Amino acid sequence: MSKIQFVFPILVSLLAFNQECSCEEKGEFVADYKEALKLSLLFYEAQRSGKLPSNNRIKWRGDSALNDRGVNGEDLTGGYYDGSDFVKFGFTMAFATTILSWGVIKYKDAYQAADQYTEVLDAIKWSTDYFIKCHVSKNELYGQVGNFPLDHAFWGRPEEMNMNRPAFKIDETHPGTDLAGEASALFSSASIVFRNVNESYSRELLRHAIELYDFANNYRGLSQDVIPGAKQYYESCTCRSTSFGDELTWAAAWLYKATKNPVYLGDAQKYYQEFNVSKEVPNKFFYKKQTVGIQVLLAESTGSSEYIEPIKSFCDNSVDTQLRTPEGLIFIHKSGTLPHAANIAFLCLIASDLPDMPSEKYTTFAKEQIDYILGATGRSYVVGYGENFTQQPYHSASSCPDKPLACGWDEYHSKQPNPQILYGALVSGPDQNDHYEDRREEFLYNEVTVDYNAGFQSALAGLIQISDDIRVSAL
Repeated sequence: MSKIQFVFPILVSLLAFNQECSCEEKGEFVADYKEALKLSLLFYEAQRSGKLPSNNRIKWRGDSALNDRGVNGEDLTGGYYDGSDFVKFGFTMAFATTILSWGVIKYKDAYQAADQYTEVLDAIKWSTDYFIKCHVSKNELYGQVGNFPLDHAFWGRPEEMNMNRPAFKIDETHPGTDLAGEASALFSSASIVFRNVNESYSRELLRHAIELYDFANNYRGLSQDVIPGAKQYYESCTCRSTSFGDELTWAAAWLYKATKNPVYLGDAQKYYQEFNVSKEVPNKFFYKKQTVGIQVLLAESTGSSEYIEPIKSFCDNSVDTQLRTPEGLIFIHKSGTLPHAANIAFLCLIASDLPDMPSEKYTTFAKEQIDYILGATGRSYVVGYGENFTQQPYHSASSCPDKPLACGWDEYHSKQPNPQILYGALVSGPDQNDHYEDRREEFLYNEVTVDYNAGFQSALAGLIQISDDIRVSAL
């Protein structure tokens, strides 16, 4: 635990959220969650592919990948680049968008308090508009645009790409239950977000959610066996007998939340047992491991101890027994150290509202983890936030100088800070000893991706609600 965090009782630390000046007087680290939230949304704008809108705020970005097409010429422009490179990978993009939507569903008022409600709706819609294009028929979904080996051989601006960008899809003869289920969850969650904003768009999103759920359910298979590169870079978890059961359960649980149709709740509960999701004891939550997220959704839907008890066990273990760095960050894995911590912080914030949960314990824990990310130990791992933030994120476009200067591998190897500030990007983070190297070439420390920011941003929204004592408006 950080030397400057939470050395006083939990209750006092929570009350301090609303005490003016007391934090400065005691020397406690004070984070500006609203500012961090604003910056995170700027990161998503920096990751946009396709024709940029007239209100584009990232001036070093322009239109890119305007010729992205499907095998039959379908328009596949738009969406988000996955990370430092320019592949558009549907699986992680769908998961990230679902988590962003969940944060809006739970903490809508926090986004409004931060004056970022319009911006987060735009961020979600940038993704859903793209997935609508990718879902070209009921049982046909494009899951990747771009070739990993070709893409990784290029270092430069996305506006200057000239490599071949093939598109890969799943269909009835080449199914991908995991990808179709993940996309269904994306559409379900986003349909809730837009229900009171754009009713016709919400209905369209829900139609796609139902069609993709049926596709996932009726045509079983793994997307990693269909989409080249997925197995090497983003393979589904193989630690259980089937590796699409959690996505199918996740999709059913989200459809119930969006429709209140008991058929989907029954499906989710059935798959929860059938695919042994109930027997898993995870210590993480991310796009490969959604067990705890499923339990939270089912707990909210049923109020059953069958789901509440494992959530409490998960959060208690995260707070009390999970390996930590000397400065107090929970350590799950070297790849995505900080995003893992942020995802857990977000889930335990949601869990704190469930019956019979130690709410103060979980909210204090979430604040610890997010404050570590924002600089409580003296370094901010969010680009552009705080006084001592990461200077060399592993990110191709932001490493390029202003045009018309050329950009290539010399920029990758440069020891100078990235010329363009990639505001809001959360980097992978330190090792289990809090050791961190701010070097572009060290991607295990400095990698950025669209899914890395999702749980972090949603946790920020939760902390804004707590710190401002905002009442949540149900969507």
